[in-house]
Amino acid sequence: MEKVAEEAPVSKRTLYAHFRTKNDLVIAHLQSLVLSGATLERALTREDASLWERILMLFDQLTADAGLVRGCPFIDAAAEFPDPESAVHSYAREQKLRMAQLIAALVTELGCREPLAFAEQMATLADGAASRAKVFGEANYGRHARAAAEVLLEHALPDSDGP
Repeated sequence: MEKVAEEAPVSKRTLYAHFRTKNDLVIAHLQSLVLSGATLERALTREDASLWERILMLFDQLTADAGLVRGCPFIDAAAEFPDPESAVHSYAREQKLRMAQLIAALVTELGCREPLAFAEQMATLADGAASRAKVFGEANYGRHARAAAEVLLEHALPDSDGP
């Protein structure tokens, strides 16, 4: 909080008036990412792409910013607050569950035989790609996971001809 107060264009008193604890500040940041559409959820909820393409866009989101590769903010937050009972960790878990639910809903529409298992596979691929992109500093690392996701989609959907 000290460093944030130093960097922010507000006094410590004002900062603490809005965010009593570091938990409050981190949750507010994560919520602002969700509300702004700056998360993978944006790819899953787009109306201008097919269901198939929305799923594959999970792996394209890493290329959106050619700057510093930061990985997944929810994984970062859960790692920073490892106690599963902490408010930050709980919020990160909720968002990760929501992502899997959105994927499951899309693949259910596509006729996937096991939508919940498949959704977890896609979420795991997306999280892994984000983590590896961060470690390697490679914004387009998602291309590797996208190739795997295409194969999984083809095998998970009945009579799939792709997008």
